[in-house]
Amino acid sequence: MDRLIKELKQANVGQLKENEPLANHTTWKIGGPTEVLVIPKDKTSLITTLSLTKKYKVPLFIIGRGSNLLISDKGIRGVVIKISDCIDHLEVTGEEVRVGAGFSLIKLATMMSKKGLSGLEFAGGIPGSVGGAVFMNAGAHRSDIANILKKAKVVYPDGKVVWYNNEDMDFSYRTSRLQKDHGICLEAVFQLRNGDREEIVAEIQKNKEYRKRTQPWDYPCCGSVFRNPLPHHAGKLIEEAGLKGYTVGGAQVSTMHANFIVNIGGATAQNVLELIDYIKVEVFNKFHVEMETEVELIGDNNHI
Repeated sequence: MDRLIKELKQANVGQLKENEPLANHTTWKIGGPTEVLVIPKDKTSLITTLSLTKKYKVPLFIIGRGSNLLISDKGIRGVVIKISDCIDHLEVTGEEVRVGAGFSLIKLATMMSKKGLSGLEFAGGIPGSVGGAVFMNAGAHRSDIANILKKAKVVYPDGKVVWYNNEDMDFSYRTSRLQKDHGICLEAVFQLRNGDREEIVAEIQKNKEYRKRTQPWDYPCCGSVFRNPLPHHAGKLIEEAGLKGYTVGGAQVSTMHANFIVNIGGATAQNVLELIDYIKVEVFNKFHVEMETEVELIGDNNHI
C-alpha cells in the first residue's frame, strides 16, 4: 500500500486522504475508514488511479455523492475513489445533454427545467450524482434514467473505456449492467425534449415539494432502503406492519416515510443492518412478502 500511495502522490491524481472516515462522505453519515480515499481531479487522474490500483492488486471501490450506500463500521479495505465535482462538465446541444458523472442530479434537473427541456422532472428530488443514477437506474414519479439515457461512457477497473447505448445497459427496475460487471459511469448523454418552460418548472417544483413534504430529508438518510416488491409499495407494507418509528440504536424507521431509515444520532451500520433484518422478518410474517434492499451494502460484515 505504501508504494501505491507514493505513486499516486507522484502522479498528482488529486486529493488523497489516508484512513479517512467514510461517514464524512455518505448521506447517512455512517461508515468506517478506508485505507486510502482518492478524489481525482479529472478523468485522466481517475484512469491513472484505476491503473495503479490494478498494478498493486489493491481492492477498489467507487462512490459518488454517497447516497444509496451503507458502508460497514469496519470500513473498506484498499482504495475508495470518490467521483464528485472532479467530473462535472455539462454540454447542452439542442435536446441532447452531455454531462459528467459527478454532476448533481438535482442540480441538472433544475437547470434543464429552466431551459425548457423536459424529461428530468422525475429527478428533481433525487439526491446523488448522475453517475450513481445511471448505475442504479434511479427513478421516481413513474419515470427513470432508462427513459432518457441515450448512451453512457463507462470505464472498467482495468482502465478499459467503452460507450454503451441505452439498449446495451440492461436496464430494469433500479438495475443496470454496471452493477453486474463493475463498470463506472464517466459521463452520460441524455435525450430530452423541448417543452413549455413554465409547465416543466412547475412539475419539477411539485415533485420537489412532494419529496420535502413526505420524506425525511431533515435527518441523515440514504433514500429509499427497500425496492418496491411490485405490485406492493415497500413503505406502505412497513407502515402497515406497525414499524414506523421503530428504533435500533441510532437508526429509526422514519415516522414520515416508512421506507426511509434515518440516523437520529450516532447510528452505526450494524444498527441499520439489524433494523433492516427486523423489517424483513416482520413484513414477511404479516404479509408473506419478501423484501429486497435497494441500498448498496459495502464493506466487511455487511451480510444482506
